[in-house]
Amino acid sequence: MVSTAFVNQLLQNEPSLQSFALHLTRDNEDANDLVQETHFRAISHHEKFADGTNLKAWLFTIMKNIFINNYRRKSRRKTVFDNTEDQFLLNSAPAVAGNRAEANLLMDDLLTAVNSLDEQYRKPFMMHYEGYKYQEIAEDMALPLGTVKSRIFFARKLLKEQLEDVVRMG
Repeated sequence: MVSTAFVNQLLQNEPSLQSFALHLTRDNEDANDLVQETHFRAISHHEKFADGTNLKAWLFTIMKNIFINNYRRKSRRKTVFDNTEDQFLLNSAPAVAGNRAEANLLMDDLLTAVNSLDEQYRKPFMMHYEGYKYQEIAEDMALPLGTVKSRIFFARKLLKEQLEDVVRMG
């Protein structure tokens, strides 16, 4: 029988497990399933856990192994065997060319909106978008830090209003 202390330690590590699972799967539902499977395996094999060792590391190892095994299982399911003389392995993943027209139209609308901004808002906004830090923008433009932050805020606000108008009209 599993001790209450073991289950309590297991539950204390759940936020870390959830975060790690989300990092691995990049999907909330898959992450929840992975955490649940990890809990199940940990409880069913609790006798293999040595007291005084790092429970979190043990749980992470279980989770990682489950994830790898599931990934391999899914990869094998996508493989089709060709029984021709040369016996090629074919990957059956669907090859679909996406239609990017809608995304391209939205990008055109976004660029039009950004270019319509007044220069005092557009320049700090674009610098921030390109990865410059607020302080670097302030130094480059010889402006106080608060002014740079407010201009970027107002640029976002104006862009949001313009794009909401485009969406309503389109």
